[in-house]
Amino acid sequence: MPKRIAKLLAGMREHPKSVRFSDALAVAEHYFGPARISGSHHVFKTPWPGDPRVNLQKANGNAKPHQVGQLLKAVDRLELSKAAETVPKRKS
Repeated sequence: MPKRIAKLLAGMREHPKSVRFSDALAVAEHYFGPARISGSHHVFKTPWPGDPRVNLQKANGNAKPHQVGQLLKAVDRLELSKAAETVPKRKS
């Protein structure tokens, strides 16, 4: 993971209520690719159906706090699934 993304993620976890929209967008695009934009919503495709969904909206230059929480949950889920894929399976 690039240093910039790691730094942004750390800041988002520390202060989820004051995350710049552009920073949240950069993190979401790094993990989930480009957004589908529908009005003010930036919607990202996830490799799983349902929650946590990744949808970002701008509110006074910042991302909405509850959407930052959803983004963090989605990033954690994606990282967890990637980690599980790399663990070697034991032979029976």
